[in-house]
Amino acid sequence: MARAHGARAQMALAFETVYGTPPASGYRLLPFARTTLGAEQPLLNSELLGYGRDPLAPIKDAVTADGEVVVPIDVEAFGFWLKAAFGAPTTTGTTPKTHTFQSGNWTLPSMAIEVAMPEVPRFAMYAGCVMDQLSWQMSRSGLLTATARLIAQGEAIAATTAAGTPTALGLQRFGHFNGVVKRNGTALGNVVSAEITYANGLDRIETIRNDGKIEGADPGMAALTGRIEVRFADSALVTQAIDGTPCELEFAYSLAANASFTFTAHAVYLPVPRIEIPGPQGIQATFDWQAAKATSPARMCTAVLVNTVTGY
Repeated sequence: MARAHGARAQMALAFETVYGTPPASGYRLLPFARTTLGAEQPLLNSELLGYGRDPLAPIKDAVTADGEVVVPIDVEAFGFWLKAAFGAPTTTGTTPKTHTFQSGNWTLPSMAIEVAMPEVPRFAMYAGCVMDQLSWQMSRSGLLTATARLIAQGEAIAATTAAGTPTALGLQRFGHFNGVVKRNGTALGNVVSAEITYANGLDRIETIRNDGKIEGADPGMAALTGRIEVRFADSALVTQAIDGTPCELEFAYSLAANASFTFTAHAVYLPVPRIEIPGPQGIQATFDWQAAKATSPARMCTAVLVNTVTGY
């Protein structure tokens, strides 16, 4: 009897033309580290009396389909997650190609994601997947991954794949060693760690349906927040926080001229931090920053992915 193993699991993704309708072809095989994407349908206890002490059968409640996918930040496949978070990019150039994603789009694309466990076999198709949040951390060492939080319309289980033979992309990962943080175009020194979280603020449309699924997930007010932890070496960031003026923060990774990823928050506001002395070791300051829409460019953030992929 075959038993499911994560080592054999596969994930295929394609963007939908109609929300909640998986396309028949065009799937890409995407790398992932782990996932909690799934659907659940809780049971409601019977409240009826008069049938003795033993309860009556429970009733099924509405279906909830959502979860997270942890993916590598790489040169090619990460562009699909950026498209899910921001919408279709503007692509320029020939070799390499520059894909520019911008915040502020009124509509977001939906995806069909199939998670395959071929040993059982179990092929779970999640239709109507919309990106609720995309986050990652920067540090000195370790594996560089991002977490994509998704809201799906529903789950369909089958014994055979509905994704056909997905097209595999080349895997070329960025590492923490390739990262840099810049403030107003200049490398920011003494940064110990950084966190970036972009949220679309999705609103589930929970209408009455006979299948228990949601009608959709509409984007609300976007939010871009994060944290930078620095060794306390000067007062530049503290002075900015006190003055209440914004700065531009750039989080970038580069492997070569045709392989780079740059995420820019155009207007970042810093809080005034508490400067603590925990002991004889070096003193650090933590800034839980927030981004807002900038005057120029008139948006909150921009993500630029440079690779050789024709388009997303």
